[in-house]
Amino acid sequence: MMMGRSSAAKTSDSEPPRPGDDDSRDATVLARLAAIRTMSVADLKAEWRRLFGADAPNNSRPFLELRLAYRIQELAYGGPSRETVRLLDALADELQGKPGRKAVLRESRMPVAGTRLVREWNGVEHTVTVLRDGFEFEGRRYKSLSAIARAIAGTRWNGWRFFGLREIKRGER
Repeated sequence: MMMGRSSAAKTSDSEPPRPGDDDSRDATVLARLAAIRTMSVADLKAEWRRLFGADAPNNSRPFLELRLAYRIQELAYGGPSRETVRLLDALADELQGKPGRKAVLRESRMPVAGTRLVREWNGVEHTVTVLRDGFEFEGRRYKSLSAIARAIAGTRWNGWRFFGLREIKRGER
């Protein structure tokens, strides 16, 4: 038996449904995912037509199974967030050499330009200034905080962790 919150326990009507919100929905999705594994390629292609409204692009069983499984979950729980779609669009634009939305590619933990990060290490206070396209430490420009952390500590560090910056979780913005 699956344990989960009832749909009435959701915190907001604007949030898409999530696995665990509704046991009935979860059971239906799991049953449909399990059924995919037993379908013939012809059945998978028919399911593709039903879910996508177009012919399947190929006869590859692994491709059809994976993409159909994603689509079933997408329809039940919602697709990627608006922020994720914007990021993917910006990455595609960059890959294709289109100018434009590069600001979207900015690391979510990145403080605004001009911010000073201070870290004490072995009794010495180290200050890093955030630039638009990198960082400045002791008169030198760096592309990453990890490179600065390594210069300070003498060993490899995750720069974000070294300077106490954490990922901003969805809903905290």
